[in-house]
Amino acid sequence: MLSYYNILSLTSVSLISLCATPATAHDATPAVPAVRDTIVVTANGTDQSRDSTGQSITVVDRAALDVLQSATIADALRTLPSVQAVTRGPVGSQTSLFIRGANSSQTLVLIDGVRINDPSSPNGAFDFGALLTGNIGRVELLRGANSIIWGSQAIGGVVAVQSLVPTEAYSVRAQADYGSHDTVSGAANIAGTSGRFAGSVGAAYYRSDGISALAGGTERDGYDNLALNGRLMVTVAPTVSIDLRSYYNRGVIAYDSPFGAGANALPVSRNRQFVGYIGANVATADGRFRNRLAYARTDINRIGTDPVVFSFNNFAVSGTIDRFEYHGAFDLSDQVMLVFGLEHEATHASTAFEGAAPDIARSLVTSGFIQSVVRPLPGLTLTAGVRHDDYSTYGGQTTFGGDIAWTPNNGRTTVRATYSEGFRAPSLTEGQPPYGNTALRPETARNFDLGIEQVLLGERISLFATYFNRRSTDLIAFSFATFQSENIDRVKTDGLEAGVIVRPDNRLTVQGNYSLTNAINWSAGTNFGNRLALRAQHSANMSVDWQSPWGVSIGASLRLIGDSFDNAANTIRLDGYALASIRAALPLTDRVDIYGRVENLFDTQYQSVAGYSSYGRTGTIGARLRF
Repeated sequence: MLSYYNILSLTSVSLISLCATPATAHDATPAVPAVRDTIVVTANGTDQSRDSTGQSITVVDRAALDVLQSATIADALRTLPSVQAVTRGPVGSQTSLFIRGANSSQTLVLIDGVRINDPSSPNGAFDFGALLTGNIGRVELLRGANSIIWGSQAIGGVVAVQSLVPTEAYSVRAQADYGSHDTVSGAANIAGTSGRFAGSVGAAYYRSDGISALAGGTERDGYDNLALNGRLMVTVAPTVSIDLRSYYNRGVIAYDSPFGAGANALPVSRNRQFVGYIGANVATADGRFRNRLAYARTDINRIGTDPVVFSFNNFAVSGTIDRFEYHGAFDLSDQVMLVFGLEHEATHASTAFEGAAPDIARSLVTSGFIQSVVRPLPGLTLTAGVRHDDYSTYGGQTTFGGDIAWTPNNGRTTVRATYSEGFRAPSLTEGQPPYGNTALRPETARNFDLGIEQVLLGERISLFATYFNRRSTDLIAFSFATFQSENIDRVKTDGLEAGVIVRPDNRLTVQGNYSLTNAINWSAGTNFGNRLALRAQHSANMSVDWQSPWGVSIGASLRLIGDSFDNAANTIRLDGYALASIRAALPLTDRVDIYGRVENLFDTQYQSVAGYSSYGRTGTIGARLRF
């Protein structure tokens, strides 16, 4: 058994780092995320350099995804500090993401700028099981609360996923691979610009026989997924443009149910997700006043079938979000920028089980926010803001926050400090009849970060460390006293993220990260002082990537997860584990690579959720084309 004490001893002699990765075999310079020139959007909803925000943000770009060879976005996010993802079975199964120990329902997820959290799920959490890397261009992760900009659910963090964007020159990307469990996947994307039009369109496919979701099963639970992406930018005038975005995902997942035939159950869920966006961008005052007016729609449908009647796996649920928003950014001077917005959102959910008539729930919310970004001195950036949300069902919620980023030496040292508030409004299921409690209040959290980043030896070495502390109150949980949801839970969370990147030359990158997460139940009752379920206290990632002089790229990774518990009572222990993987890529020409990977190299037997299966050793080989 690998306990978290073993993991601490391993990580104490390991290199710690941000989880970036080298570029493709054609580029001798590793594609490690830059600190001083990376542009992020999750800090204030508009483009901003990462060195000017106190928020903890990491970007994983397409080059990093290609080197990692991750099949799912969850796999890529697992390599980042303070991120734990647990999957109930094979690829495609329900996957929950815990950022800094926060509940999965407290993470806001955006695809191409559109909210994708499911309003028809019991707690509004996003299921990462269906989100594959396919034609994804980049993933931006903000760790910590930021409800000023993003509103409800932005307590643990914000995950902003972006499909491949239009390119200035005509470009084509395609890849295909085959692996264990008869897994086949492929993706293709075309992008380019012609006159006033810039576009990107693509498709990705994944199919696998899978493994039994529940441990001990003999039948495999397979997965089939098709994703489509499209973006079109039309330049109407030098300062006016129209932005169209769409993303579609259709998945069919077989799974096991403890309420049916157990590990050999035969339920199937057919899931469909669609997001659409149309926006107008207008710049005035010589570009100092930037305006965006947009409409976005999220449409999610899930249909479940099961030969076992009354297993509650026969269902038809749907959820929609219609959102109108205006966002503005005004540079009052070179030192002061204001970011502000107005939003109106209508949410609808329909749920029906075992052929019964559907239950319908609706909610409206109107919101406004303003945030100032002030640079009073060279290298110093101060940010502060406020937001108010007015819900038709829960009343008003006001949120405050601010952060500081200071670099006294042009980015070689950066000190960050953040105070941020977050909230999560009750989901439609939690707060409306027939299942919910109309008297519920939003969950709230107060978050404090303090961190430092240091670059040494001409950027050959990069280090960081961040302390975080969050207090969450009025958390919603089911009460067996009233048989409905109540604001009865409190959670106390603190921890540390630390890391280093070492680049001795342009061909070698050694990196890793370590996270200490104390997520403690602070609610009155028998579970007071216990650790939250499925959240390991200790975790670490390490990797080495080397590009040989003759073109072959070779890499290896190690993920260490400490012991955790599967239940609130902390009576079901999940042993910690170590997972190793290796990968390689070989350029055949300037436009074609072949690549391959072996995951869980030592065939470790482990469970991230009690009773559910995990993959043993698997292998994949494929090819990439670009021109």
